[in-house]
Amino acid sequence: MSISFHCECCKKKIVAPDDAGGKWGKCPYCNHRCYVPLPENEGDEELKLTPVDETQEKQYEQMMKETHNITESLLHETKEPDDTDTPKNANEKDLAALIVRYLRLMADGSLDEARKVAEQIMVNKASAKTALENLLKQKRPAAQLQDIPQKVLEGFIKTMLAKIN
Repeated sequence: MSISFHCECCKKKIVAPDDAGGKWGKCPYCNHRCYVPLPENEGDEELKLTPVDETQEKQYEQMMKETHNITESLLHETKEPDDTDTPKNANEKDLAALIVRYLRLMADGSLDEARKVAEQIMVNKASAKTALENLLKQKRPAAQLQDIPQKVLEGFIKTMLAKIN
């Protein structure tokens, strides 16, 4: 079977082999460079496409801009944190685990999940503020957060502190 089409320039009918579909060739009549269309297959299924939710796209774009701005501002800071360890009770340990989870989610770009965890943290604003300030003072972050650049981590913490205040 072959592919037949008309030259775009001289409008004459041209026949090309099936394996030429999707390639370029010269018209044998006028030497115009023509695109050989792909052969029509009767068995091809039409793709089922779904529309994009514009509100989700805008929300995602806004969150990515915010993350980018935080990262940029953090990379320009030069403050060194102090090294202080404070004892924690069981409630503070749970809160610290939530904060570490929030920071990990933010670094991984899971912004929707991070927002949900942030809402849980906001329930204990006073304790969360203390825990976040202690995290800023530590020289070494928790094991789960060690792959995150220090300045980026500090930025996420400072942003959370700003939301608490």
